[in-house]
Amino acid sequence: MGVMVALSRVGLSEGAFRPGLRAGTAVDRRAVVEAVRQSLEKVMEKGRETTLVVPDASVRVLLLDFDSLPAKQAEALPVVRFRLRKLLPFDSDEAAVSYQIMSTARGMVRVMAVAMPSDVLAEYEGIVRDAGFEPGAVLPSTLAVLAGLAESETSALVVNAGPEAVTTAIVRGGILMLHRSVDMRTDIHVEVKPEFVPAVLSEIPSELLANPMSLPLVDVEASAAEWAMQEPLPEHPGASDAALESVDEVVPVNLPPAEIVQAVSVAAAYFEDTLESAPTGIMVAGVTSCQALTALLGHTSLAGLRVSEMVEAAMMPASTAAVPRGWVAGVRGALRS
Repeated sequence: MGVMVALSRVGLSEGAFRPGLRAGTAVDRRAVVEAVRQSLEKVMEKGRETTLVVPDASVRVLLLDFDSLPAKQAEALPVVRFRLRKLLPFDSDEAAVSYQIMSTARGMVRVMAVAMPSDVLAEYEGIVRDAGFEPGAVLPSTLAVLAGLAESETSALVVNAGPEAVTTAIVRGGILMLHRSVDMRTDIHVEVKPEFVPAVLSEIPSELLANPMSLPLVDVEASAAEWAMQEPLPEHPGASDAALESVDEVVPVNLPPAEIVQAVSVAAAYFEDTLESAPTGIMVAGVTSCQALTALLGHTSLAGLRVSEMVEAAMMPASTAAVPRGWVAGVRGALRS
């Protein structure tokens, strides 16, 4: 178990930073640059190169199946880019794309592909450079969180909920089996055909769905097969109206409870359907604590699941006990990797 020896936190005013797929993430660039500078200077004893963990809302992570893939990366990458063309809301040929082979079982090559608009990546890197440091590896938040898991045969269901998106992931023996992000910002409008809406939404009160519907961060119509595989099973209904009202005080106001319940329900159903066994617990990261998630699931069929933090209290520096552990789950994973 690794212990973080130094941790720095610098706050930003509301609206100063809005991650997404378009440049302009740093609404108040000067404030963001200064916050990065102050934070890094407090923990960097030597060297200037940093690993950058970015919000899931700024990237796309997809699992793709191929009959075969060239062994050489220079030949395989164009194949992956071509497959991403219909799955991304931006030009895959102009994006920063990386991939990793997850498995080659049963004559099928499963690949995890990560894509990020080049101008968005340049903006993140530019902020770090303007702060006086040099960006090195760039990791999406949830993938950084997963790097903190021990590689074992135990299957893990991870929930990473932040102000912009809630991401659920399933890992078994170090292999990513599901990575599903749902955008929760009310200024994002996506049209979706009714047949792609999970049945579990019918269990959520209509007043909680008054805002534009949050959807997986992929092109739903072009990836109908992938979306259909993630539909929840009927034994995993959403929370009741009374249950959602009872947790208003423990969930941050900018995180819609119905969306979090829905995301966890879909992931749990996918877990059970794919691994042929129900999950025994959930590990949480992001701004939704294990106490908050436990309360959210308290009146659903998932109420019996053990919910735990990705980062144990003993891993945190004693002087920073007030910092929520979920906030640094990605940092710990990036350091471990």
